[in-house]
Amino acid sequence: MPRAWLCGCGGGQVLPLLLVYVCYLLLGATVFRLLEKPAEAESRDKFQVEKLRFLENYTCLDHRALEQFVQVIMEAWVKGVNPKGNSTNPSNWDFGSSFFFAGTVVTTIGYGNLAPSTDAGQVFCVFYALVGIPLNVIFLNHLGTGLRTHLAALERWEDQPRRSQLLQVLGLALCLTLGTLAILVFPPMAFSHVEGWSFGEGFYFAFITLSTIGFGDYVVGTDPSKHYLSVYRSLAALWILLGLAWLALLFSLGPLLLHRCSQLWLLIRGLSLKDRAAPEPQGISRPQKMPISA
Repeated sequence: MPRAWLCGCGGGQVLPLLLVYVCYLLLGATVFRLLEKPAEAESRDKFQVEKLRFLENYTCLDHRALEQFVQVIMEAWVKGVNPKGNSTNPSNWDFGSSFFFAGTVVTTIGYGNLAPSTDAGQVFCVFYALVGIPLNVIFLNHLGTGLRTHLAALERWEDQPRRSQLLQVLGLALCLTLGTLAILVFPPMAFSHVEGWSFGEGFYFAFITLSTIGFGDYVVGTDPSKHYLSVYRSLAALWILLGLAWLALLFSLGPLLLHRCSQLWLLIRGLSLKDRAAPEPQGISRPQKMPISA
């Protein structure tokens, strides 16, 4: 019965798609396990060695006291307090950081490095997300639609000259390329410079953020040893909103651009083949049909 229901939905495409989906998850689990498990074991062994070395250097501490201190550090980290530095570290709940957190809530990124710890904060976060997430979806849809209206001339190009069609395709391709550079290349370079990351780490952070995965292993404005501008994290939140809107526009216009490019290529190729066709020789008269005399 379940199999018949799966095969009956979507014209028999649900079951193959489900198999592909599960196989893709299994592939990801296998690759991540092979890549990350040895590094995890190495880090765990190194941490245990450092704890033993710490106890050897400070004999006044026992293993139980050290474990309690580690537990305090973990609880502070879970609540968003960086154990590095001292009490002069910048607050995680100043206006800029709070604005950044609000942006991660409504965009469903949820890095996980910071969360409300009070009962009132958790209750407010629930109702804030219930209203903010649909509002964010509506805003991004309208923003993407507004951006697309300025580029929608590409959809009405059938009756235009070939030169205009080519210029429109090139203009749209240039616009999408520059926008992608402004969203996915230049911000990672800026984040890498400010945070001290490599460009690969900055691009990784940008992709994980704009794809709304939000692991939380790389987050801007969290290093206590650096002095950030007060609006740094607020600007990062605005970049997230614009980046999500741009990706929605890119996914919408990208297939249209590829379709128009393929149409232009086929049209130009057809005309070139037609021009290369050998013309009928001139000056050579066709043989005349001669009447047959009786």
